[in-house]
Amino acid sequence: MKLPLWPKGQFLAAIGGRLAGKMDGDVTSISIDSRTVRPGAVFFAIRGENFDGHEFAGVAHDAGARVAVVGMGFEPGRQIGPIVEVDDPLLAMERLGVAARARSCAAICGITGSVGKTSTKVALGLALEASGVTHASPSSFNNHWGVPYSLASLPQDAAFGVFEMGMNHAGEIKALTTMVRPHVALITNVAPAHIGNFSSVTEIAEAKAEIFSGLEAGGMAVLPVDSPHFSLLRQRADEAGAHIITFGVEEDADVVLRSVAEDAGGSRIEIDIFGRRLAYTLGAPGRHLAINSLGVLAAVHALGADVGAGAACLGAVKAAAGRGQRSVLEIAGGTALLIDESYNANPVSMVAALIMLGAAKPGKGGRRIAVLGDMLELGDDAPRYHLDLAEPVSASGADMVFLSGPHMSGLADALRGHIEVRCGQSAAENQAGLLAEIRAGDVIMIKGSLGSKLGPLVTSLRRRYAASALHTKG
Repeated sequence: MKLPLWPKGQFLAAIGGRLAGKMDGDVTSISIDSRTVRPGAVFFAIRGENFDGHEFAGVAHDAGARVAVVGMGFEPGRQIGPIVEVDDPLLAMERLGVAARARSCAAICGITGSVGKTSTKVALGLALEASGVTHASPSSFNNHWGVPYSLASLPQDAAFGVFEMGMNHAGEIKALTTMVRPHVALITNVAPAHIGNFSSVTEIAEAKAEIFSGLEAGGMAVLPVDSPHFSLLRQRADEAGAHIITFGVEEDADVVLRSVAEDAGGSRIEIDIFGRRLAYTLGAPGRHLAINSLGVLAAVHALGADVGAGAACLGAVKAAAGRGQRSVLEIAGGTALLIDESYNANPVSMVAALIMLGAAKPGKGGRRIAVLGDMLELGDDAPRYHLDLAEPVSASGADMVFLSGPHMSGLADALRGHIEVRCGQSAAENQAGLLAEIRAGDVIMIKGSLGSKLGPLVTSLRRRYAASALHTKG
């Protein structure tokens, strides 16, 4: 018989507060969005910057919520069903997450890094499923509410748990890892993401290394040996008493990349893992994803799961929307390829996306087109980081570049005379020109920070040209 997510008594004891009304039955799921409520769920009325969950408590009950967790003094205005009044719904959800971690016998992995956290989490979750029931953070739930939500949703019978942790200020990962208490901590890489909030990339590395402060005794740290910040990460892991496992292209790594062959649907990879040769398919292209897959298999090993079975599952990895997803656009006279990297950007991920553009092969008469928006939160050095993209853009073989945002002016000046450049103050200003420009055989790569709003360009292209997702054969 399937265990409930939270028996009623355990749930009420964990969150504290005062129950008003009759709560019938156990909790089957957690929700902080009334649109996702299923019968038997508990709805936490979280207050955010742009919303207040208390306004949707009634909607959640109408959708079948077992109970709503609300702040003291909440007045629904109408009869909505049972509620639990607490000091703060977010703090109550944190307490529930801590209780979930305390009762769990799962082997837990925490993941952080400047680039590739979410895709690495997804790949690790797939790889671990071959060895037992696995629970992983949904989507990009990696912040002060996403991590406790993910923990509170950890099933009692899970054999493995995978939790993503992000930050844009020092101290944030320390708070998250204290809740997660991982047995294995995996850092994908360190890059100048959110560097506007730090004085140097070294400070970012220190912030990522906070993940070791919550590591369980005897835990393991999986580290990228190729990172220029590897020595610092290793030192911090040593100080935390962690056993260290390394991955990358360096010969002395525990997990070494031997070869990677890419095509439009993925990569064929060969590695040495603790002296064992292993070949597998990764169902999403990109050398950076291939290298992160080494970290995934290192974590599988560290968690005591079956590495060979896990590697065999990685062919099922698919690039998500905004994170490298490829679509075929139906163009008059043939097709074009769209690479959607619109979810976010920093200098390292931007270069990785341009490398993917360079690896993609246009069809007959086609061109490589880069559509780039501002990289945000880079502080005073933002103009330099954008100008530094000139060489990667040229190396990608791009025939045409659409640039948008105030930080892109220097890059535009550097590229003119070498590549055809189109500029707009915003992504919306480039939309009409981009839609009119596409022709059969083209490869279009779209990349920028979320705030530069390139996502609507992707949507417009897909709608106009009846896009279909491109998948590997597995």
